[in-house]
Amino acid sequence: MVENLLMGFQELLTIEIMLIIIMGTIIGYFVGSLPGLTPSIGIALLIPFTFTMDPIPGLILLITLYVAAEYGGGITAILLNAPGTPAAAATAFDGYPMTKQGEAGKALTISIVASAIGALISAILLIFTAVPVAGFALQFGPAEYFALAIFGLSLVSSLSQGSMLKSLIAMLFGLLIITIGIDPVDGVVRFAFTNNLLEGVPFLPALIGLFALSEVFYMLEDSTDKKKEMKKIKGFEGAFPALNKIKKTLIKAPILGYIIGVIPGAGTTIASLISYNEAKRTSKDKESFGKGNPEGIAASEGANNAAVPGSLGPLLALGIPGSASAAILIGALTIQGLEPGPMLFTRSPEVPYSIFASLLLTAPLMLAVGLLGVNMWVRVTLIPKNVLAIIVGSICILGAYAYSNSMYPVWIMLIFGVIGYLFRKASIPTTPIVLAMVLGFLMEVNFRRAMVVSGGDVWFIFTQPIAIILIVLAALSLFVPMIKQFKESRRTA
Repeated sequence: MVENLLMGFQELLTIEIMLIIIMGTIIGYFVGSLPGLTPSIGIALLIPFTFTMDPIPGLILLITLYVAAEYGGGITAILLNAPGTPAAAATAFDGYPMTKQGEAGKALTISIVASAIGALISAILLIFTAVPVAGFALQFGPAEYFALAIFGLSLVSSLSQGSMLKSLIAMLFGLLIITIGIDPVDGVVRFAFTNNLLEGVPFLPALIGLFALSEVFYMLEDSTDKKKEMKKIKGFEGAFPALNKIKKTLIKAPILGYIIGVIPGAGTTIASLISYNEAKRTSKDKESFGKGNPEGIAASEGANNAAVPGSLGPLLALGIPGSASAAILIGALTIQGLEPGPMLFTRSPEVPYSIFASLLLTAPLMLAVGLLGVNMWVRVTLIPKNVLAIIVGSICILGAYAYSNSMYPVWIMLIFGVIGYLFRKASIPTTPIVLAMVLGFLMEVNFRRAMVVSGGDVWFIFTQPIAIILIVLAALSLFVPMIKQFKESRRTA
């Protein structure tokens, strides 16, 4: 393994490859920070440019973009409450409140350091565990995926702020949304009054509406000039002492993100939400989450960036994509005449080990570019609110339109923007909606598949060891915080 890894570094240590890594990082930041352009879209757009390149430079360009784009989504999540990627939604929970408190520079610094550490730890784990961990992921069947979705939905108790009932209402609303469209098993049309809804409500435009556009409405409502807050804007001040206090999260989040990233279909969004919940669950200061806690940013960014190398594990070792972006990368490998799977390590070991080496190099480079850009990006917070509202609104419309080059996603975004605004006015959190939209489809499809496999026997799910463990964890995650809250309310009374 060591010899192969040294061979991978030899392939990379050229001016051409280093320039490709820098270019992939910068393009990835741009793709991730613009709502509407997901990492998978960025990879798909860049694949044609790799046709004339050798396999290693072409693949490294795409993978570097993939890693950097996951961090780029956190930039706009922190500064504008407009997650550039779905996985950055959890970053906005604490990142944007810190920006409103004049700590945008601190939040951005924490996010890039956590992202770089997450990518680096995950890359190391990938090198040593790619083949055995990918084999473990194959043990996940319909019952295990259903239990995983249930475990994810149980996080609503930890993510709720204030009323548990309002959080459950928001979650149920999200579950209702994912029932729109063609039934994934029977093919029956459900609640689709227009052909555009046959494929369901598009997630990314809905996400942009719930977070970014609803914030635009708030900005227009309170058009106080941001210039009055200039003295409160800080750069790196306080970032590194804050990082020192959350060292455990900086290590725990990447490990959790890598494990979730390996599971095919789980992805970066689930990784960031579960990691955020775990950080809040184990924190001594739970009440500060959602109000500007640096640990929330570190948990989200560390996990979603760690999930990227995690998704490459089953891709390279077994030829099974762990995410949508990894599925597109399979196409890139095939175009280069390479077949992902166990034989790739035997026939062309320079390819996977060059990818491993590039991940180790990309993390510090991403950190350097990110830290250099903090003072530039933080200037966004100095723009007057009314002007910023117009800019963010325009970016929302552009991002939604870019989703499918039509006005349909724009209308979806506008509808969800109004819903998000009204929910926030009623003090109903929008986070459980996102959680339900991400996990609801996974839950429904795999429950139905489990019923087909078992002939309609519900108890089949409880005969699978991994599923039982996940369901027990879900029950503990849901009811323990509720019991604690009930005891505290009785003690207060």
